[in-house]
Amino acid sequence: MRIAVIGTGYLGTTHAACLAELGHEVLGLDVSADKVAKLESGEVPFYEPGLERVLRRNLAAGTLRFTSDYGEAARFAQTYFLTVGTPQKKGEYAADLGFVDAAIDTLAPLLTSPAVIFGKSTVPVGTAARLGTRARALAPAGDDVDVAWNPEFLREGYAVNDTVHPDRIVIGVDRDRPGRAVAVAREIYADPIDQEIPFLVTDLATAELVKSSANAFLATKISFINAIAEVCEVTGADVTVLADAIGYDARIGRRFLSAGAGFGGGCLPKDIRAFMARAGELGANEALTFLREVDNINMRRRTRLVELAREACGSFLGARVAVLGAAFKPDSDDVRDSPALNVAGQIQLQGAAVNVYDPKAMDNSRALFPTLSYTTSAAEACEGADVVLLLTEWQEFRELEPSDLGAVVRGKWIIDGRNCLDPRQWRDSGWTYRGLGRP
Repeated sequence: MRIAVIGTGYLGTTHAACLAELGHEVLGLDVSADKVAKLESGEVPFYEPGLERVLRRNLAAGTLRFTSDYGEAARFAQTYFLTVGTPQKKGEYAADLGFVDAAIDTLAPLLTSPAVIFGKSTVPVGTAARLGTRARALAPAGDDVDVAWNPEFLREGYAVNDTVHPDRIVIGVDRDRPGRAVAVAREIYADPIDQEIPFLVTDLATAELVKSSANAFLATKISFINAIAEVCEVTGADVTVLADAIGYDARIGRRFLSAGAGFGGGCLPKDIRAFMARAGELGANEALTFLREVDNINMRRRTRLVELAREACGSFLGARVAVLGAAFKPDSDDVRDSPALNVAGQIQLQGAAVNVYDPKAMDNSRALFPTLSYTTSAAEACEGADVVLLLTEWQEFRELEPSDLGAVVRGKWIIDGRNCLDPRQWRDSGWTYRGLGRP
């Protein structure tokens, strides 16, 4: 099929490259000419394992290219994926749908023949139906334009596999006018469907809520174990052993049940806030009030890490603090709402000199927090440090030995913000080890 993907951020670039990998001809569109030029040259503007290889392979094969011209996209394709951003509104919890609305308002007037638009962006429930009405009103093709919703479930660090081999495919269609969307989706995703990947057809509202609900559940699970970690800290219990024990229950499971610095990134924080805001707009404000506490617990973990660092230093004035990790998770350079950078910034504001090291996220970190000091290795970050904070569980940090840092630090304090080190190993080597929710 000939498919246009509108928006080439993290989601759009990944989706465009992987659709080409699935055998389709794909045109990625973005209003940023600079971004288009980079992608055309085979440069991925963010770190995602395996994506650059897929991008370059399909550029070379001629099955993938990029443009900033909506007219070219309308002439090229009859199937479109909407992958633009839906950030949190400034000063509000609600999602900013300006980019989504602009994409529809620009594309729809160019649609002179039957077309299917699949939304993939995470949007408040009710958005898809509104966009469908708007697109049909603006398009010369009128009622021959279908808007369906195909929510994304990508995990940063695993996005290529999650697109080519998803764990489920959800297609939401207007129950009063299902149109061609389901048939088109089955053709697009023929390979995954042949692999017996579940293919679920729902109404528009359900498809929108699937994504919001999935993110809310994952955030709740993370904050639940972090709340239990708070109890463990005052009782002397070990949250890591506790999580293992309850995780054996198949109804609970161990994934996303690791206590630590909490969640961040460009999805979970803003999506659960937008979900709360939309529920309030619809008159169901009491249904999701628990998510406010989920958010509060998450932010408290960051405050707790700052408190532990201050305890180690005595006072931040004149102290040197090493922060290992800046991305919100390993195998990513995404620093949006990163717990690691948030903690580093708070500590610096309270008077400490903070050195940060991350294997992939240094450039993005400098752009967001230019006043922090950045180094080229873990050892360099730890030179003269009074305390070391491990805040992103990169494999190279998980494999650190106490002797790797012992000779360069000023004080042998390590705060394991991801509970990924062996406390006994570090304590036996003369370090004071502190983990979240661990004795």
